[in-house]
This record gives sequence, C-alpha cells and structure tokens, in this order.
Amino acid sequence: MSLATRTALLLILTITIPTLGAVMVAHTADSEFVVNPNRFDPYKVFKFRVKWDGQYVKGISKVSGLRRMTEVMTYRRGGDPSAGVKSPGKTNFAAIVLERGRTHADAFEKWASKVWRLGSAPGAEVSLKDFRKDIRIELLNEAGQLVIAFNIFRCWPSEYVALGNLDANADSVVAIESLTLQCEGWERDASVPEPAEPALP
Repeated sequence: MSLATRTALLLILTITIPTLGAVMVAHTADSEFVVNPNRFDPYKVFKFRVKWDGQYVKGISKVSGLRRMTEVMTYRRGGDPSAGVKSPGKTNFAAIVLERGRTHADAFEKWASKVWRLGSAPGAEVSLKDFRKDIRIELLNEAGQLVIAFNIFRCWPSEYVALGNLDANADSVVAIESLTLQCEGWERDASVPEPAEPALP
C-alpha cells in the first residue's frame, strides 16, 4: 500500500470515528429508557400476566386495551359568540375483555357465577359480598421481567362467553372462553421500576 493511500485511509478514519461516536451518544441521549439507555424498542404485547384474588390466572392469551373516555361538556352564555366553551365532564372507563383457550380451569366461570347463577334460590342469584374484585395486569419484557403494572379497581363480569364460536373451517382451531369486566377506574403502579435487563456472557 502506498504512502498516499495509507495517508488517505488515516484521514478517513480520523473523520469517521468521532462522527460515529457522536451519533451513538446522540442515540443514547434520545432513549426513552433510563436504566437501559441502549434500548430503543418499545415493550412487546405478547408477554403479560393477570392476577386476582392473589393468584395469577392461567391461560389468558388476550387482554383488551385500557381505555378511558371523558365526556365533553359544551356551555355557552347568551352574549357569547356562536361557539361555546368546552370543559371536561364525566369520565368513564371502558370494559376490559379477557380471553383464553377453553380448558377445565374455572376461574372465569366462578367469577361470572357470583354475578348471576342459574337455579339459585330467590335472592341468592348474586354474591353481593364479593362479586367485585380488584385485578392486576402486568406487562413483561422479552426476558420475562416485570416492566409495567396496572391496578384495576372494583371489577365485575358483565358478560361471560363459556364457549366461543365453533367453526370447522376456521383458521384458529382453539376453542375460546371470554370474560368482559366492567371497572370503576385503573392506575399504573408507580412502584414498579424499570428493571436492569440481563446481558448474556
């Protein structure tokens, strides 16, 4: 390699390496993760757990989103311009739908039966003392570490599907059981910290 070629390569490396380092530092500064600044991927949706009565419920494969809606109240005084003033009204929390493959586990059925049970004596159709429960939804990262948790309050089943649609030509061959829960609010558990992600040797 000639002296001129070596000089040109050295010049390129002198310019490129600091530039790459600056780009890496900038990317790290833009990270939305404090404990793991080299992570840029949002958390995935396929690892999670649901808990009530102090136990994780087995087999849940799908949970609908946590959504809240605030009504818009419009008010206008007689002397105001044609457009009114908008302010927040009542806030409602959307129902949460849990789905799992149909097995002999009976956690869904037992809870639904506390709201209404066929064949019960008059006045005994509903278990007023404990038909409402607080539940917890936990999101895990790819390594199975707890990363985010939500506590959902005063839930009760408004719809129970003991056996979903049966279809000999369906793409999915799994029989589905589902539970629709009404709730009166939820909040993120701020005590759950961002975990230090593992590094394999």
